[in-house]
Amino acid sequence: MTVETVIYAGLLYVAFVVLVGGLVYRVTLYALTPAPLRIPTMPAPRTRRGIAARMAREIMLFASLFRGDKWAWIWSYLFHMSLLLVLLQHLRYVLVPVPAWVRIISPWGSDAAFVLVVALAGLLGRRLLIARVRFITAPSDYLMLVLLLVIAVTGTLMRFVDRVNIVGFKAFILGVMALKLHALPFAPLIMVHVALVAALMLIFPFSKLLHAPGILFSPTRNQVDNSRLEAQGVGEPREVAAPVAAPQVSPRQL
Repeated sequence: MTVETVIYAGLLYVAFVVLVGGLVYRVTLYALTPAPLRIPTMPAPRTRRGIAARMAREIMLFASLFRGDKWAWIWSYLFHMSLLLVLLQHLRYVLVPVPAWVRIISPWGSDAAFVLVVALAGLLGRRLLIARVRFITAPSDYLMLVLLLVIAVTGTLMRFVDRVNIVGFKAFILGVMALKLHALPFAPLIMVHVALVAALMLIFPFSKLLHAPGILFSPTRNQVDNSRLEAQGVGEPREVAAPVAAPQVSPRQL
């Protein structure tokens, strides 16, 4: 067993624990944070079914971003959809046997890697070239985009330029999952790619990337606009404290 195999396996174990633990903690914190005020972004649905439809549009179509900034929507939508295909294609490295549907979408996932690189470059260029966007961009925003871009570039190079020992890499990943380590193929691209993926897993629960689950807990989008109906007694009644009876006072106590 090589030293690199032990180091990278330990890195992946730590990254996985931090990722899962951090996500559970942050999602629990979101769920337990009270939102007593009605602050939905207008126009807001007045029923739970309408809220479900609104959240579906936000998650699948990025509806509010489309209304706000068309160019940002284009780059963001291309990024998320290509990333989804790439992640689904990566299931071939962790599943045995590989499902038929993963084999079917695998060529699309490979081609989506190019779209992923272009979309990340577009998002990064937008933050660098547009003054009003650059003004509100924090250093961590650049770090996230550069990290994702380098991960996408190294993955694309491994796939199409400098082909690495994918069979050996899959054996290493399956060994990490089964707690039975297999040698990690020594290749600079694999080393860089895996190290950066582990770094992304470590910082994900503490970065703006947490908007992925966080959107489900956004009070401006998941609240029903029924304040007026409740005030008129049409909506769901709120709990009202029972009136306290006035103390009885006898004439002698006056």
